[in-house]
Amino acid sequence: MKLLRYGPVGQEKPGLLDATGTLRDLSTVVPDISSSSLSPAGLDKLKSLDPKALKAVAGNPRIGPCVTGVGKFICIGLNYSDHAAETGATVPPEPIIFMKATSAITGPNDDVIIPKNSEKTDWEVELGVVIGSVARYVSEADAMKHVAGYCLINDVSERAFQTERHGQWTKGKSADSFGPIGPWLVTADEIPDPQDLPMFCDINGKRFQNGSTKTMVYGVRYLISYLSQFMSLQPGDIISTGTPPGVGMGQKPPLYLKDGDKIHLGIAGLGEQHQTARNYKG
Repeated sequence: MKLLRYGPVGQEKPGLLDATGTLRDLSTVVPDISSSSLSPAGLDKLKSLDPKALKAVAGNPRIGPCVTGVGKFICIGLNYSDHAAETGATVPPEPIIFMKATSAITGPNDDVIIPKNSEKTDWEVELGVVIGSVARYVSEADAMKHVAGYCLINDVSERAFQTERHGQWTKGKSADSFGPIGPWLVTADEIPDPQDLPMFCDINGKRFQNGSTKTMVYGVRYLISYLSQFMSLQPGDIISTGTPPGVGMGQKPPLYLKDGDKIHLGIAGLGEQHQTARNYKG
């Protein structure tokens, strides 16, 4: 099942993409795609629907973030060994955890805004894991029971803010528009193996990232269990699991986004995103 949200910014409605690719309205069934609809009971309710009985949405509306009311946007750093190598870092002995501000969340095809005073805005295609039920001190064996589904994420990053300023990475990860998610939340039953998903990112039509989730250092099951030892994971929380090599800072010489650049990324089964980088206008 592919769940999404559509409509103008701040006025999104819940929707479902049926097997034929038709967008169906869910607003008469659930108020939104949020924590309550992502619970096991909420997903069972949606799965019991006949999509053909839902109203088809006309036209080509804007697609918004696939989840709303996100409590935590948790990110994992240096989770692909080849990406760590390209940045000059070593694979950490435990997952690197940082937070991306939820105010960074945008729709999958909204503009990426290059922040004021930015010189090193970068791209990162990532697998997102959306939590569906509370996970607290869970084992790896039970971890996947807490997954509502998966989504595509562009973990946009400002590298100078992230690595050349004092403090933690969060300041380089949290600018408005730095968290495009979607187009859909694909329920876990449709992704039997999240550790075998090809992924890519193109800039201005040139392929820079061409990887697979199979090369993650710490897999989804481990990450959920690990994170739940330090904080409870709540329905609607998102875990962004790291990126394969090919980011801008890893190029020789480094290459960063500039006004007008076109970003195209995707993960098999989770859809694609298309963004245009735009300078901050104030």
